[in-house]
Amino acid sequence: MDISHILNDLNDKQREAVSAELTNLQILAGAGSGKTRVLVYRITWLIEVEKVSPFNLLAVTFTNKAAHEMHQRIEKMVGLIANNMWIGTFHSLAHRLLRAHFKEANLSQNFQVIDADDQYRLIKRIMRDAGLDEAKWSPKQAQWYINSQKDEGLRPKDSAENVYDEFTEVMLKIFQRYEEICQQSGLVDFSELLLRAFELWRDHPEICLHYRKRFKYILVDEFQDTNSLQYEWLKLLAGQESKIMIVGDDDQSIYSWRGARIDNMHSFIKDFPDTKIIKLEQNYRSTGTILKAANTLISHNNARLGKNLWTASQEGDPIAVYAAFNDIDEARFIADQIKQWQEQGNRLSECAILYRSNAQSRVLEDAFIQAGIPYRIYGGLRFFERAEIKDTLAYLRLISQITDDAAFERIINTPTRGIGLRTVDFLREQAKQTQQSLWATAKQVTHLQLLPARALSALSNFLNLIENLANAIQCLPLPEQVEHVIHQSGLYHHYQNEKGEKGRARLENLEELVTAAKQFEPEETIANSKLTAFLTHAALESGETQADSYSDCAQLMTLHSAKGLEFPLVFLAGMEEGLFPHQMCLEEANGLEEERRLCYVGMTRAMKKLYLCYAESRFLHGKEKSQRSSRFISELPPSCLAEIRMRTQISQPLSLKSKSATLVPIENEKYQIGQYVKHAKFGSGIIINREGSGAKARLQINFEQVGSKWLMTEYADLETL
Repeated sequence: MDISHILNDLNDKQREAVSAELTNLQILAGAGSGKTRVLVYRITWLIEVEKVSPFNLLAVTFTNKAAHEMHQRIEKMVGLIANNMWIGTFHSLAHRLLRAHFKEANLSQNFQVIDADDQYRLIKRIMRDAGLDEAKWSPKQAQWYINSQKDEGLRPKDSAENVYDEFTEVMLKIFQRYEEICQQSGLVDFSELLLRAFELWRDHPEICLHYRKRFKYILVDEFQDTNSLQYEWLKLLAGQESKIMIVGDDDQSIYSWRGARIDNMHSFIKDFPDTKIIKLEQNYRSTGTILKAANTLISHNNARLGKNLWTASQEGDPIAVYAAFNDIDEARFIADQIKQWQEQGNRLSECAILYRSNAQSRVLEDAFIQAGIPYRIYGGLRFFERAEIKDTLAYLRLISQITDDAAFERIINTPTRGIGLRTVDFLREQAKQTQQSLWATAKQVTHLQLLPARALSALSNFLNLIENLANAIQCLPLPEQVEHVIHQSGLYHHYQNEKGEKGRARLENLEELVTAAKQFEPEETIANSKLTAFLTHAALESGETQADSYSDCAQLMTLHSAKGLEFPLVFLAGMEEGLFPHQMCLEEANGLEEERRLCYVGMTRAMKKLYLCYAESRFLHGKEKSQRSSRFISELPPSCLAEIRMRTQISQPLSLKSKSATLVPIENEKYQIGQYVKHAKFGSGIIINREGSGAKARLQINFEQVGSKWLMTEYADLETL
């Protein structure tokens, strides 16, 4: 058998991973080491060499985009038989299971998947009904509590014995009521998809055994991002029969705030004792200098599984470190460097500016606007998250599942039709008392005429509208269903009246939704309508965080958003203590190590050139504050760094040089490098660098108490010691 097409394009370690024996595998895949290729080629190896049926393979990813890309690449390698595989995210695979076993999972056949926004609305309604003051009890906090409980595999009854304070007691009551309404209305949120699928296997061993026999080989990407429930889900599925290959990097675990547990990487080896570990350490992205610095940085973390990235390509330029006077100076410097990059014939889309906090983007945006640099904030609102799209989908959801209270509440007065808050509050109260859906309650209220004539008429018109829409689209193809609802609901006319570019953009989005319906093809034909499948697709897509590509422009994003991306030119802005590492993280257990991993991720996004920038003063929380450079800069090897000064002078950072370095005095200057001075505010320090001369000279002083700072001699009022 000729297997050259599988192995020839791989390096030694990749080849070892792809052709490994049929056992449990842990692939430690460093940044830029080709992990997706290894996954795809491993699947190809199993199918073509080991003669494993695609029917017996399950591949799990973390985004729909990654799942789609993996499917395309596998199909290119093995052909259409790839369609017999299950490839998807944890959520989409769980959804597929629940559709097939809705009875055993105690769900209605046409259950609806709700996104985070609809979940939030429902929680707000529950809190209003309970008379809870939102100033004291945050709906966002309640939403976080519910999802975090589910991510740990817990129901309200599981937490009832652990109520030690008022906060937990209130959150638990909200959780309990939320569960009741979701069950009654046939609603399933993202966390519920996983928990319900886990419970399905746990409580129905015969179903779990069926899938164990089917999925003999399980492959999981980005394993370091799994939470407790996802790991338990995988363990339950694998049992003792299936073999798992996990691909991940503990050094890139940066989502603990989202429930990800780095411990899963360590636990896997204990839970699957026959696991073979293979490290992918050859990097195909960054220069040798960037990798050396990143390796040194991450080595300061404890309890790592351990690996050392290397590259066969050139060493490249040193990492540039820029100490700005303030945040405005930092932003202008970055804009200037990007301008130079563009003038050299490079694309703006090859530049990424990464920052720890979203609030940092404002000053950067101002500098880009002034410099005439097109830019975009990466990770903006996605298509299915836009208001006009969510409104249309809510109409379709209510038509599809009449007990969907979240959809009912969203559109009852959108467009406005004379149904006020009092009417809605009355319906909520009645629904709470009768334990019915809002739709059933509204029908009863109109039948018994329990509202004033005007409100009763408006409510009746709305109910008739929904019933007429449901009847009208019943036999129509999906795109015509969507188009009919957009126009006959009044949404199109409503947004047509919104003047200016915003209104035009909304109409274009509504038209694009019809196009999306035309192009939509469900993955499988379960006993539910294409409309239900489309609504589920929209809900799952709205959970993604990655934005689409636009025209050539610089990319601004948080460090968390940058994971998985790469750019020839990268700036890490705001490399300051308290900002990065973030002060709140420094107060948490293991917070510093995760911040260091985040810095490691940011650095390894750079392919050719990397800048680390920090400001000596920055406006934070409305006040200008003196800043110290991040400890992460001091943890990097001096040989990899070059400090950039004004007038583009470049030198090795004097603050990192040997103390025995020779310092040559400059004649007729009051302040000399190596001289000890005292500042009224910052205390004693030593001059380690200077720019300019006389009163306009700029001195870098390493103060004993507050670290390195740049000061103008004209204003510093220094005392020589």
